[in-house]
Amino acid sequence: MFYYLKYFKDLHSSLSGLNVFGYVTFRTAMAAVTAMLISLVFGRRMIRLLKRLNFGQFIREEGPQTHLSKKGTPTMGGVLIMLSITVSTLLWSDLAVVYVWIVVLTTLAFAGIGFADDFLKIKRKHNLGLTGKQKLALQFLTAFLFAFALKFLTPYGTDLSFPFIKATIILWWPLYLFIFAPLVVVGFSNAVNLTDGLDGLATSVTMVTAATLTAFTYVSGHQIFANYLDLVFNPQIHELTVFCAALTGACLGFLWFNAPPAEVFMGDVGALGLGGAIGAIAVMIKQEFLLVIIGGVFVVEALSVMLQVATFKLFRKRIFKMTPIHHHFELMYSPEVSKRMEPKLVFRFLIVAILFALLSLSTLKLR
Repeated sequence: MFYYLKYFKDLHSSLSGLNVFGYVTFRTAMAAVTAMLISLVFGRRMIRLLKRLNFGQFIREEGPQTHLSKKGTPTMGGVLIMLSITVSTLLWSDLAVVYVWIVVLTTLAFAGIGFADDFLKIKRKHNLGLTGKQKLALQFLTAFLFAFALKFLTPYGTDLSFPFIKATIILWWPLYLFIFAPLVVVGFSNAVNLTDGLDGLATSVTMVTAATLTAFTYVSGHQIFANYLDLVFNPQIHELTVFCAALTGACLGFLWFNAPPAEVFMGDVGALGLGGAIGAIAVMIKQEFLLVIIGGVFVVEALSVMLQVATFKLFRKRIFKMTPIHHHFELMYSPEVSKRMEPKLVFRFLIVAILFALLSLSTLKLR
């Protein structure tokens, strides 16, 4: 919305400063600040509202016993994250760019699936909402609609780029848009959801991942940088930098209340929405394979679950004490020590996330 203020510069010479609203770098910074402020200003009110509605978290009994004390902590705080991202993006982006609407609506659709899951858990007073099949069906339906929109509403290609390699390949578009791209988006939506198990863990790691995607989105939409760095150039992708910044700012603001000990949890409405947004952005900027590095912590968390299930089915043995893997590290200590170790575990995962981010950025020249 503020983007269009730049057109008022022609009314009077004294308004020439409105040119700044046309610069994506300025609007990117402002989107991050706006999203963060919305989260900070309305965070306390959201927590009070969730408490009044009795929207408390239900803890599974088979998990770490130290988590039982978190029962009743307000959940569904991800609604605030989605609100911050959406409002900030609509305020600071060029709304004529269809990519903006696609990523916003995709994010909200995944968040809506998470909202339904959270609401059913609260209604049933149990840690079970939508069934796994129901959740996956809705996620893939949303991902298919996302792919359909990319194909028929944008000048979108199906070429794939790889880290450390200059060459690209072009997939047959039905294979890319209706199998590969949906798998990326749905996979990361669930990976973020699996990571959301410790206070502040998913929020902080998402913040680092979103900040890294902000950099990649900016250079992918800048012709000189994209050509120099051998990235797939798309001028309209530039506007998604604003969305990525809003995503980063919203997570930073929410972390104020979600840091250990958490006053509020994001719930599936936040985790599925954030994961869907990350996957969608990676597909749009042609960094699907690099996302494995950018979001390395999410990949490790998801792989730990897959390995645990596979080894148990094949050999009737478990290789981890519990999955996702952050629970494995928790259970390495006694309950008393584990409770004190939770903040340290979160910060260690955050450090690893930063290292993955730096590694991904290094691939810009290692091609």
